[in-house]
Amino acid sequence: MPKTSKVKKKVTKAKTKTIIKAKPKTISKPKEINKGPIKISKTYIPKETEKYMCEKHKVFFRMKLQEWKKELVRANNEALYNGSMDDNSISADIVDQASSYTDKNVEMKAINRQIKLISEIDKALARIREDTYGFCLDTAEPIGLKRLMARPVAKYTIAAQEKHEKDEKVHADD
Repeated sequence: MPKTSKVKKKVTKAKTKTIIKAKPKTISKPKEINKGPIKISKTYIPKETEKYMCEKHKVFFRMKLQEWKKELVRANNEALYNGSMDDNSISADIVDQASSYTDKNVEMKAINRQIKLISEIDKALARIREDTYGFCLDTAEPIGLKRLMARPVAKYTIAAQEKHEKDEKVHADD
């Protein structure tokens, strides 16, 4: 018999809880969460009149950076493939060998620069994901649409970039 009384107590407590509870409020989600991914036309160009680094801007720069990266990877692969096909280093003429060596050296330096640029593009894409893209890493000020259009991997405002370059030159002289 004591077992049934415990069960009844639990039931009565449950009933009182439902009576005491108020109706939960429905919380509406922000409009951005309800929307799907932002789509922009291929001819879209960010405007100064729009909110700086709005979703359209981020999508535009993400697409621009991804396309640039694809182009660089394709060009690097092509250069490496063609470079491996042209091998004049076995030539009997020493001048041809020297010329071939110089050409390959210049080509490899260009490829290395492009690999570094691909790394910078990856960092810029990461900043877009982190919502820090378009803002100076030193001052947190907006870099500006014109600068980003000209150099999508820019990390600093023009003033901060000049300061960095000046500091690099000073340290290089030491």
